[in-house]
Amino acid sequence: MPEISLFYGIRITMNWKDHVPPHFHAEYNGNHVLIDIIHGRVLEGGLPKRQLRLVLAWTEIHRDELMQNWELARALEPLNKIAPLV
Repeated sequence: MPEISLFYGIRITMNWKDHVPPHFHAEYNGNHVLIDIIHGRVLEGGLPKRQLRLVLAWTEIHRDELMQNWELARALEPLNKIAPLV
């Protein structure tokens, strides 16, 4: 699964040809979550509260870039790196 961002120990990845709805994966310290890009909500799994807030804030900031990567992934194209939360 290609890594598209990494910040505060949170690894953000996206699969090629993944199932809908558009989403990405976030992993932190053995915890894993799927985040709906459009609605900015958890689809599956969980993270500690602080890390989840960071991921959801990052999602709001980078929604357009995440959707561009989603379209690239669906077309089996290389994904773009997205700036981390700083």
